[in-house]
Amino acid sequence: MRQETKCIQAGYEPKNGESRMIPIIQSTTFKYDSSADMADLFDLKASGYFYTRLANPTNDYVAAKIAALEGGTAALLTSSGQAASFFSVFNLAGAGDHVVASTAIYGGTYNLFNVTMRKMGIDFTFVEPDCSDEELEAAFKPNTKLVFGETIANPALIVFDIERFANAAHAHGVPLIIDNTFATPINCRPFEWGADIVMHSTTKYMDGHDATVGGVIVDSGKFDWMAHADKFPGLTTPDESYHGLTYAKDFGKEGAYITKATAQLMRDLGSIPSPMNCYMLNLGLESLALRMQRHCANAQAVAEFLEKHPKVSWVNYPGLPGNKYYERAKKYMPNGTCGVISFGVAGGRAAAEEFMGKLKVAMIATHVADAHSCVLHPASSTHRQLSDEELIAAGVSPDLIRFSVGIENVDDIIEDIKQALE
Repeated sequence: MRQETKCIQAGYEPKNGESRMIPIIQSTTFKYDSSADMADLFDLKASGYFYTRLANPTNDYVAAKIAALEGGTAALLTSSGQAASFFSVFNLAGAGDHVVASTAIYGGTYNLFNVTMRKMGIDFTFVEPDCSDEELEAAFKPNTKLVFGETIANPALIVFDIERFANAAHAHGVPLIIDNTFATPINCRPFEWGADIVMHSTTKYMDGHDATVGGVIVDSGKFDWMAHADKFPGLTTPDESYHGLTYAKDFGKEGAYITKATAQLMRDLGSIPSPMNCYMLNLGLESLALRMQRHCANAQAVAEFLEKHPKVSWVNYPGLPGNKYYERAKKYMPNGTCGVISFGVAGGRAAAEEFMGKLKVAMIATHVADAHSCVLHPASSTHRQLSDEELIAAGVSPDLIRFSVGIENVDDIIEDIKQALE
């Protein structure tokens, strides 16, 4: 099936007389006839459901759809994108381990890595996405467990060179994890370029309607954990909390990573989304391909308008031919990138805030990537925890306006921007 069809059909196949739509199994627990049946579930010897914190049918249907869209073998839904970012890394790295990460990532992710996870004893080396081969090579250490990057950085809109970083990661025997939130699997499938694990904040384009917070981790099923057994003992040695089960042996390359994340991290940390939220996420997924087409077309028109306006000092959008990442975007995302534009207005930070206050269609909101046009000043909101030096490193200048172009009529969006600038 092609992506548009998967958005509708993948993940759930109703049997004769069953609900056409994914059923909402709004239950914490599931009944069994014997303790022996429950024991097999708790020991991971049988598949099934016993407690929604670990798994729920509604959630699994939606996870399977996203796995199909990304071309992966297994997926795990989480209660937020932040939880997905944390789980994706913590599933492989613990105290005493090291991670290589791009500087051009979402501010919340940067803070998670640089502050909170450092407190947990995990070391991070941040590298510029356009660093030299020598700088990238120097970032790796003997205890490096993974490399992390974003397909399209939020809000710097730097396009990550997935293939290059995948090759570097694999040369050191570690996987590449990609945050594919802005591109979505409609515009980019990182597994096809060598990435091993993908995560999303499903709160953004996948939900697309400001309705549900959520996240997802998807495994490509291609990374050979046993070939690098010494680096990943959590996957390649017995887990005594499950009577000596070894994930990489018992579930293979296709299932080890997500099974461990579910059986250990979700069991102990409990960042599960509600079945109702997953049902609503599925409604968003059904129109994802259509919406991404409209988001990209609208953003392209808005970016071209801004580029010509005398009161706009600069525009950053990978779809513009003069953009630094235009050619890289064409390689990884030939059908469009995303609906997010960053730009500055003449007069700097003060002018940016005044401009935003004049908008009528686009709303000021701590959100991005959904059906509504919305605007934000990252330096004073999503990235305000970063120093000026860290802001610059993340590609966020103090005057940067992040404009998330919605799916309204593009002429209305442009007229709104025009009147606010005037």
